[in-house]
Amino acid sequence: MNTSTNRFDALESLIHEEGLRIEAIDVHPEMDLLLVILNTKTILRQKISDYPSLHGATKEKLMNYEFIGKGTGIHWPDLDEDLSLKGFLRDELRNMVNSKKQKAA
Repeated sequence: MNTSTNRFDALESLIHEEGLRIEAIDVHPEMDLLLVILNTKTILRQKISDYPSLHGATKEKLMNYEFIGKGTGIHWPDLDEDLSLKGFLRDELRNMVNSKKQKAA
């Protein structure tokens, strides 16, 4: 029986064990698109409109960001917004599951 106290959930374990980090982002407000590029060269596609603090912001403000937590998050100082790699992965997984549900229906 394993009695260790693992404080990580599945996504946090994945990030930690695989050393996942955000390497860059690319912003396309005109297409409602935020590309989150990981150190594995994986690209997570997110809708800007899914994030109220980012939605409606100018491209200039969206491009003024900094990585936090050694690349496990992004901070937008002009927008006072922080988003995490864990949240991006959760949203990507949710989108994949919902997409498969819609195709099956």
